[in-house]
Amino acid sequence: MVSNISRVLLVEDNPAHAKLMMRTLSEFGESLDIDHVSDGEAALAYLFQTGRFEHMNKLPHLVLLDLRIPKFDGLTVLGRIKQDSVLRQIPVVILTTSDADSDVRGATDRFANSYLVKPIEYLQFVKVMRSVGAYWTELNHTPST
Repeated sequence: MVSNISRVLLVEDNPAHAKLMMRTLSEFGESLDIDHVSDGEAALAYLFQTGRFEHMNKLPHLVLLDLRIPKFDGLTVLGRIKQDSVLRQIPVVILTTSDADSDVRGATDRFANSYLVKPIEYLQFVKVMRSVGAYWTELNHTPST
């Protein structure tokens, strides 16, 4: 493994999508720790280590973020991540069903590291997730932590 990505935060409210994403990403090694939350409020609590996450003392090396999530939408979460001097270093990949130009522009304006549209067809979805896993765990170089 070239990258030092070993902890991923998956922010996804669709249980079927989350299960598929975690299963596919787990193909990239048992040492890949995937934490899952299903809304923006939990994502921010996880990242800022507040509430039920206040004693966690670990940050992800990668955030996979859906845009259409409850409580705080993905663009709000992305904006908060990229405004923080520590969190902004964490790559954020938007994985969403929206291909709307306003969403792509909103994510780009908030410094998303990548924007991917989830395919509707199952095999294509798996292919996208395998590409994400391969890129971030095998191909991409990140600074040592």
